[in-house]
Amino acid sequence: MSTSARLVSFPIGPDPAPRLDKALARDVPEGESLSRSRLARLIEGGAVSVNGTVVTDARAKLSEGDLIEITVEEAAEVETRPEAIALDILHEDDDLIVVNKPAGMVVHPAPGTPGGTLVNALLHHFGGNLSGVGGEKRPGIVHRIDKDTSGLLVVAKSDRAHHGLADQFAAHSAEREYVALCHGVPNPADPRLRGVRGVSFEEGGVMKITTHLGRHKTDRQRQAVVFSGGRHAVTRVRVEECFAGVVSRVSCRLETGRTHQIRVHMAHVGHALIGDPVYGGRRKVAEKVLGREPAEALNGFNRQALHAASLGFVHPVSGEMMRFDADLPEDMAGLLHLLRDTGL
Repeated sequence: MSTSARLVSFPIGPDPAPRLDKALARDVPEGESLSRSRLARLIEGGAVSVNGTVVTDARAKLSEGDLIEITVEEAAEVETRPEAIALDILHEDDDLIVVNKPAGMVVHPAPGTPGGTLVNALLHHFGGNLSGVGGEKRPGIVHRIDKDTSGLLVVAKSDRAHHGLADQFAAHSAEREYVALCHGVPNPADPRLRGVRGVSFEEGGVMKITTHLGRHKTDRQRQAVVFSGGRHAVTRVRVEECFAGVVSRVSCRLETGRTHQIRVHMAHVGHALIGDPVYGGRRKVAEKVLGREPAEALNGFNRQALHAASLGFVHPVSGEMMRFDADLPEDMAGLLHLLRDTGL
C-alpha cells in the first residue's frame, strides 16, 4: 500500500447481501464515506480483498465474519483547471455549497466547453480545500441545470455529502421549484389540455404532467415525450400570473429531474417556454395584444425563461432541513415588469 492510500478493514455482518458490492455498501463503516458507485470502482480496480484474497467480481458471495480490506487511494488532483470566476454563494460548509448559477454558464466541463464552467469556478473558489469526491479532488455534481437556465444548485465537497445528496435526488425527496414564463395559459378548464396524453389535474388547479422522456428520434441533442421506453418523468405546474391570455408566469415543481424535463413537458402540453430555442418552435407574441415594447422583449428573449428558484434538502451530514430561494435574474424580472405595466 502506497503512502497516498489508506486501508479500510471491517468484518461482514450477519445475513450478508447476495453480492459483494451490495454487502460492502451495507457494512462499510459510515465514517469512510464510500458510496456504492465508488465501491464498485474499487472492486473493479482490484482494491478489495476478502480474507486476504483480492476479489474483482462484484457478484461474489460473502459469509458472515469475512474480513474485508479496501485500499482507498487518497483524492488525486484533477486536470480541470481552476478559473477565477465570480460565484453567487448562498451557503457553504465543510461538506457542500449552494450557488445561484447565472444563465449562460455550463455546469460541468465537456469537449465543447472545457472552461468557463461552474466546476472551473468552484475549483478556484475552494483553492485546494476540498476533501474530494469519488477518489478525485473535484466537486460532486449531483444535479444539473441547463446552460441557459439560471438558479440554484447544491454541490458536494466530500464523499459523505455526495453519497447522501445523490440518494435524495435519486429518491426524488429533494425539493425543487422553478419559475418560468410560458406561451398561453395552462387552464384546467381547457378541454384541449385535458385531452393531452399524460396530463391530469390536482387540487388547486395544479397540472400534473406524467410521461417518459427519451432521446429524440432524429435529433440526438433533444429530448422527446415517449410512452414506452425512456425514463419516467413527472412535473407539476401551477399558474401564478397571466397576461392577456397569451403569456403566463408559472411555477414548476419537479418530482423527477430528467434532461430538459420542464422544457419538454411544457412544449408537450402546448405551452412552450418563452425564448426556448429548441422546444419553443417559432411561436411569437402578437404586438396587438400586449403592445409593441412587451411583445418585442418577449419575442427577442434569447434563452428559455426558466429559473431554478427554490431548493430544499436534508443536509447529508448534520441532518438539518435546508431550504434556499433565489430571486429572478434581471432579464426575467425585466420581462415581468413590462408585462405587469401593461395592466392586462
